[in-house]
Amino acid sequence: MELISSAERNQLFDSCEHGAFHLELRDDYSVPVEDGPYASWLRGEPLDHSYMEPWTRLVRRVTGAGKTMRRVRVVTEPHTPYIQWEYVTAHVNEEAGESIRWYPRHQLPEGLAFPVDGNDWWLFDDSIIAVGHFNDSGRFIGNELIDTPGVVAECVRVRDLLWASAVPHPEYKS
Repeated sequence: MELISSAERNQLFDSCEHGAFHLELRDDYSVPVEDGPYASWLRGEPLDHSYMEPWTRLVRRVTGAGKTMRRVRVVTEPHTPYIQWEYVTAHVNEEAGESIRWYPRHQLPEGLAFPVDGNDWWLFDDSIIAVGHFNDSGRFIGNELIDTPGVVAECVRVRDLLWASAVPHPEYKS
């Protein structure tokens, strides 16, 4: 399996024509750039969202070009501390132009099987998937690109199913 970096994946946001969708299935992420801000938040310190600036610049650029950026977070309730933190920071993503919805794991349709072995993924223009891979300690290690029509079609189906039922961030109560 060949993996690309986040920077290489981020180029897909600029090259796509219509937009991107992200499915998040993990209740915890070990993202190095978030380590300090997350630890500060756990200690009850005020949030400094400056670590999000590279991402929010990307979101503003992509959505400013008329493309969509959407995300569904499938989460366990009660939330892990990490998901609680994602919830209180989600408004920053939304203010930049990304649409975020929440889907409680216990409300998923019975028998729903997630494509690509249950990994997180980005879907670009309903034509290519960037599957997120993580190491044993939960650190992101790269994306695998997949454009196999059957796999893409299954991701489109799951996206449409979840997006239609997920709760928009402003309405979701953590």
